[in-house]
Amino acid sequence: MSHLPLSLWLSITALGSVGVMIPLGLATGAWLGIGYPRRYAFGWLALLGAGCGLVFLSKIAFIGWGVGLRGWDFTGISGHAMVATAVLPVALFVALLPARGAIRASGVAFGIVAGVVVGVSRVVLHAHSVSEVVAGCALGAAVAVAFARLAWRAEPGRIAPAPVAASLAVVAITLHGVPVPTQQWITQIALGLSGHERPFVRARWKAGHHDAPMQRTEIPAPQSTAA
Repeated sequence: MSHLPLSLWLSITALGSVGVMIPLGLATGAWLGIGYPRRYAFGWLALLGAGCGLVFLSKIAFIGWGVGLRGWDFTGISGHAMVATAVLPVALFVALLPARGAIRASGVAFGIVAGVVVGVSRVVLHAHSVSEVVAGCALGAAVAVAFARLAWRAEPGRIAPAPVAASLAVVAITLHGVPVPTQQWITQIALGLSGHERPFVRARWKAGHHDAPMQRTEIPAPQSTAA
């Protein structure tokens, strides 16, 4: 697959960004709240939040303290892989809820495959290692399957599949390519929590440099002298 054009891989990885997937996940939750018992919307948002929380904690741990698995080149769960593999299957599942079980299952399977392709794009673009993408895809698929099991017997709501699918497609298309500096935000939070001036970086960490970044130091204010 790596022989595909770079522009295509960039487009695929942009689809799986937090700036697209999180609004898509929220829109999916909104449709669940409108057309079905609200426990399904709350369940979906709780599962997605838990998955995002694990990604966040794994990244904070490495950037702030250098916690990772050097033998596996693992510095944190891939956020792109996790959110894409969680949100895309559930968005399709919700759009297909009024359909037969086999069709819903096909939607979930297709969404997971699409999420895995997003994960592959992160490896091709050298943004993540294989272990980080595998972890992200596994976590995202677990979130999606857990929700599908939770809502499998939901009675068809009063929302037809067409408007649900159309609105979710509009969200994905409209936000595709819109940059969101999530890595910058996570780095700032990690440095604030750890007290380090510089983040841990994969290259030095892989080379076995164990020296921690510089600690933040408070510069004393100059003392005024009386005339």
